Amino acid sequence: MATGVETILSDNAFLVSETDAKGIIIFANEEFCNVAEYTKDELVGKSHNYVRHEDMPKAAFEDLWKTVKAGSVWQGFVKNKTASGGFYWVYATVYPYKNEANEQCYMSIRRKPSRENINKYTELYKSMV
Repeated sequence: MATGVETILSDNAFLVSETDAKGIIIFANEEFCNVAEYTKDELVGKSHNYVRHEDMPKAAFEDLWKTVKAGSVWQGFVKNKTASGGFYWVYATVYPYKNEANEQCYMSIRRKPSRENINKYTELYKSMV
């Protein structure tokens, strides 16, 4: 059931997740789970698309994957959905890295974006969807 209610991150929010090379979640910190309204067990093993809000343009994620697969760090504004059908905005930084087994992985850290940026990217993404 979609609520459409926005969850606003605290000023010191620090949401972290890691995925494998295919975008499957292999780690999610407690704060990410709490904001997304899922348990760690519900998230680990799922595609990171699981929390993607339908308002996010595909082009943004195409750019993210193109950037990190080339070995570069990606930064951008992302609207995710919560388990209850609400949403939250983050400023995400995604880092490519190799794990102990030399397998490609990606770490995403997310902070609270400014209201000005949320408003700006809400409008921009509407024009891209």
